[in-house]
Amino acid sequence: MLFVISRVAGPNFAELREKKLQFHLDYLRSQKNIIVLSGATTSDDGKEFVGSLSIINVVIRDEAQSFVNGDPFFKAGMYKDVKITRMRKGQWDPQAADGADEDMHHK
Repeated sequence: MLFVISRVAGPNFAELREKKLQFHLDYLRSQKNIIVLSGATTSDDGKEFVGSLSIINVVIRDEAQSFVNGDPFFKAGMYKDVKITRMRKGQWDPQAADGADEDMHHK
């Protein structure tokens, strides 16, 4: 089953991010077998991290919660809100994300 995990950065996110980033990235790499998509969410100008979004593929909700609980950012209390929502796969086109990190409005 797919689960969407939406996290909202807490007030201490910016100050702790650099200290915890490598641990967070190592954790995500260790979970790559269940991660469909994962990335930071940012302000519209891309300059400020406001949270993150992940879509994972696990059997039950408890596994999604365990994924959240194991994240060093979560353990450090860096999120003020976390939501886990079950999702049905509808459209799927990974190629639609090609170039997503580029500024699409100025092409």
